[in-house]
Amino acid sequence: MQMFTSLRRGLLTLAAASAIALPAWAQVQQLDRVVAVVDDDVVMASELQQRINTITQQIAAQNVQAPPIDVLRRQVLEQLIVERLQLQMGARAGVTISEEELDQAIARVQQNMNLSPAQFQQKLEADGISNNAFRQQIRQELIIRRVEQGSVSRRIQITDQDINNFLRSKEGEFWKSPQYELGHILIAVSSSAPAEEVTAAREKADAVYDKATGGEDFRALAISNSSGQNALQGGDLGWRKPVELPTLFADALDGVKVGETTKPFRSDAGFHMLKIHQQRGATEQVVEQTKVRHILVKTSAIRDDDAAYNLLTDLRTKIEAGELKFADAAKDNSEDIGTMLQGGDLGWSTPGQFVPEFTQAMNNTPVGEISMPFRSQFGWHILRVDERRQQDMTDQYIRNQAANLLRNRRYEEELQNWRQEIRDQAYVEIKLPDSESGDSEQSAESANDSQ
Repeated sequence: MQMFTSLRRGLLTLAAASAIALPAWAQVQQLDRVVAVVDDDVVMASELQQRINTITQQIAAQNVQAPPIDVLRRQVLEQLIVERLQLQMGARAGVTISEEELDQAIARVQQNMNLSPAQFQQKLEADGISNNAFRQQIRQELIIRRVEQGSVSRRIQITDQDINNFLRSKEGEFWKSPQYELGHILIAVSSSAPAEEVTAAREKADAVYDKATGGEDFRALAISNSSGQNALQGGDLGWRKPVELPTLFADALDGVKVGETTKPFRSDAGFHMLKIHQQRGATEQVVEQTKVRHILVKTSAIRDDDAAYNLLTDLRTKIEAGELKFADAAKDNSEDIGTMLQGGDLGWSTPGQFVPEFTQAMNNTPVGEISMPFRSQFGWHILRVDERRQQDMTDQYIRNQAANLLRNRRYEEELQNWRQEIRDQAYVEIKLPDSESGDSEQSAESANDSQ
């Protein structure tokens, strides 16, 4: 442990010396110094102060009371320490950010700030930030995000039971229900009104319903006929989920589609009509599925592209001539181990399941026909489309969305746990002076102290 610490202090001294080298004639001034050793790296006082300045400006812009400076300094230093650990993990894992990806990230920053490239450059200059320094900052943030996503995502498993439990919960019922923009018309009649008044109200409601379904503007009809509280606003109820509505209203909307109006239904207040102007949220997801078979031939040192193409062309000719069955040709020639024994059968596919080249060839091939040979990243293919169908994937879509929601929730929790774990396992020596740290003595922490 002593040798380990001595080596770190030696590196530390070299880093500090290179950072504070000054000409002999320079005036005495505050020199940059190390404020924390983090495994094989250090955090300098200048970095800490720069981050404190940035966060202080953000707090002031939000009109929020900033914490005492010693508390803020500690919090910011901890943030920098964890970032150092993440960057070291990224370096060990070989995480790199291409210039193209970096340019795209900076373009998104500019877009979010609603600034042109020239305006954005002017803002950087006004803030005293060089273009190279800003690019390096964004690069480091991208590396950190990638390290976090790769490390934390592996810790999260969402099971079918997790999804089932969520969808059956009250929260899940509310979440998966669609949201409607509703219009409402009320033809008022008291529950104790005589029969002739009830009959007159029903006839008026039927007449308004006929006009609404005949193409007249529902909002205009509400203004001129409705006794509801929102009549003068065209009967608009805003966006509502069925679970937020009275049971009578929710039942009336069952089976009603966007643009349709419910038949008049009775309550103690009178006769109601509802119209669904728009819908958002959980909607029907019908996709086209394709049942397809394929034969894959890979290129190698003894089979080039021309040979692979010619082999598949010959097989296609024989299959179309009836000399050979597609399934037999796949069993004898395909190099897709996962499907060759099933005669090349890939089953029913959904959009986005295959690579673009395969998808394009599949979409362009009529049912019952065989494609011309085409190349993908896996090799050369021919395929035959056996069937196509429209499949309702609403339930699967809802389950996928629920899984994403649960995964995102757990991600935030696991991210904090993971950050704490890597912090606890690292060698960290904090070198803030007493006057800055607020502690009675200099802090030194290490996962290796017990060794």
